[in-house]
Amino acid sequence: MKNTIFKYGIYGFLTALIVFFSMLYFGQGLSFPTQEILGFLSIFMALSFVYFGIRHHKNNELNGTIDFKTAFIVGALISICTAIGFGIVDAIYITKINPDFTEQYLTYQNGIIDAKTNLTPEEIKLEKLALLKQSEAYGSPGIVFLVMSMTVLVIGVIISLLSALILQKKE
Repeated sequence: MKNTIFKYGIYGFLTALIVFFSMLYFGQGLSFPTQEILGFLSIFMALSFVYFGIRHHKNNELNGTIDFKTAFIVGALISICTAIGFGIVDAIYITKINPDFTEQYLTYQNGIIDAKTNLTPEEIKLEKLALLKQSEAYGSPGIVFLVMSMTVLVIGVIISLLSALILQKKE
């Protein structure tokens, strides 16, 4: 099991480093919604190794049978490796490569808040204040790493659950 987790965890980690970094770096001029879609595509691309890792473990190490618990554990551990890769890339990008990202995103979000016609001026002010507090906390590399890693890990756990359900096969 260790070999499968290590092998597919490294695949997910490297995919996160290469694909996510490429999308962040080369997609800087794109709109934020487009960047968000590309970001989620890179997350799903890297987390596809969860399914393939579980399947490999089932077929090559367990003679075609795997229970739900084992499949889930393999998938979750592969997801952790992938999540760490995304956290590292995001922290480096936001703190070193594009330190203005948080400010740019704050400006973009403020524009969305201003465009909402159903809010009172007081509600707009409160939303902007909450957004400002959130962006201040997001400036720390540790927080950036944690938020991105946890986001990817949650998605990875869901994919692990689904993959375990699909691939489980008892004797």
